[in-house]
Amino acid sequence: MPSRIALIRHGQTTWSASGQHTSVTDLDLTPEGERQAGTIPSLLTGLQLNPSTVWSSPRLRARRTAELAGLAIDQVVPDLAEWNYGEYEGITSKQIHVNRPGWSIFTDGAPGGESPAEVTVRVDEVLGLARRALELGDVALVCHGHISRVLAVRWVGLPITAGSLILMNPAAITVLGTYHGEPCIEHANVVPFHQAPEVS
Repeated sequence: MPSRIALIRHGQTTWSASGQHTSVTDLDLTPEGERQAGTIPSLLTGLQLNPSTVWSSPRLRARRTAELAGLAIDQVVPDLAEWNYGEYEGITSKQIHVNRPGWSIFTDGAPGGESPAEVTVRVDEVLGLARRALELGDVALVCHGHISRVLAVRWVGLPITAGSLILMNPAAITVLGTYHGEPCIEHANVVPFHQAPEVS
């Protein structure tokens, strides 16, 4: 099987739980986020992924997720940091839509933060480096929700606006692979299955 990229979103933080945009604010995981991070090894096993290269965002929540998932970080990569939300840091989409109906980070960017064009440049740079690292085996990129969604759609050559069409839950894995030699999204937003309640 050709080597693949595992995009791993960090586990839950207080702000991800409340829907607040979190980029430069360096939050740690909640107890639930720690539990979520502990499910990542079984997901990797189930997806037949064995990362030989592990890169992480510099943010604490990503580095802690990698640690709790038993992944030894080879390199902290600044370009894996979350989209810089500028004036929207700590604010929810619902609050933003009061004054900007229809706003989307993927089309509009953030005032005082990054534009879609700026994020595209740094994501494409990361993917170029990751493609070379795939020669050594599977690659894990431990990062964030919006940046993971951009990484996924740029892998398959779609514009950054398509990032709105794929989701990334806390501690979820999205797998970037190939199909007949062409880039594909092999699995998206994979989280653990919950056991069905027993019927008595």
